[in-house]
Amino acid sequence: MRLLLFSSPAGRIFFISLYRFSLRIAGFILMLFVTSLGLLAITFLVSRMSPVDPVLVLVGDNVTGEVYRRAYYELGLDKSLLTQFSLYCLKILRGDFGISILTGHPVIDDLRRVFPATIELATLGILIGVLVGVPLGVLAALRENSPFDQGVRFFCLFGYSLPIFWLGPIALSVFYADLGWVSGPGRIDVVYYGTVPSVTGFILFDSALASRWDVFRDGLRHLILPGFFLGYFSFAYISRMTRFLILRELSRGYVLTARIRGFSDFRIIRYHVFRNALPFLVPVIALSYAHLLEGAVITETVFAWPGLGQYMSHALRNADMNAVLGGVIVVGLVFICLNLFSDFLKKLLNSHLH
Repeated sequence: MRLLLFSSPAGRIFFISLYRFSLRIAGFILMLFVTSLGLLAITFLVSRMSPVDPVLVLVGDNVTGEVYRRAYYELGLDKSLLTQFSLYCLKILRGDFGISILTGHPVIDDLRRVFPATIELATLGILIGVLVGVPLGVLAALRENSPFDQGVRFFCLFGYSLPIFWLGPIALSVFYADLGWVSGPGRIDVVYYGTVPSVTGFILFDSALASRWDVFRDGLRHLILPGFFLGYFSFAYISRMTRFLILRELSRGYVLTARIRGFSDFRIIRYHVFRNALPFLVPVIALSYAHLLEGAVITETVFAWPGLGQYMSHALRNADMNAVLGGVIVVGLVFICLNLFSDFLKKLLNSHLH
């Protein structure tokens, strides 16, 4: 049976494709391991160079020398740096990020509590960015240097230079305080705290699962304004990159050939230009989503959104290094995974579409 498969052209093509796919998977896993190890090495060195004494964080300031020395040895600080790094990696693999000074809870529990809020916010932002930015980028490229193109480019430039710490309070004052179109700071109103069981950590999903549509509507009203600002930043980047990629494809020879053969612009864009630009657009969207996950600190602070950004900013102000490093590791791993996955998907699309 195996000889029959190898002897036929279709069988050889199948096994060659399977072999190449396996190599891509192995390369993805290897890169994930190497980059994750580098991230852990950086956070380990930062923790060791931090002025915060990990022993005092564990036992407190008012302790005897004997208690201090015992904790010092229990933490493994008397061992070599290589041994300490190995122990540090094992702790991270077990999900042990230490105890937060600020909350008194394990950092991993705090991250489970706050990270879904950031994912919820960033997901709405990337949906706005993709659904608005990609079509506008394509239309701007088709009408290069037209008033429409200039307007889109100006709108994107304004999005890049938009100071959220200034415009956010103004938006809250207008759309929340004056007009009442959206809800105010926070994730839900105080009256709804504890009314919905936390199953997934996502307030919209949990309220829908519990059939609490009043909580769902309230959560959505709180999500709209900060999600719009993140979506605006994402839209500005995705639209500009989409315009660039489409213009690059429109300048290629196959577009002129297709026009000579009488194909409509819609058909050329849909079946040729966008198809060829898609493998390069996927990493743009993935990295934009990663940036929203890691860069929502100011937005979460302005809108009092209880996510990872606000958690890490509070931890930094209180020198809570365990919480800061735990957040850095989680965001770094998400960024690495999205980056490598987008690169992997780009190669798959390239091989499939061409």
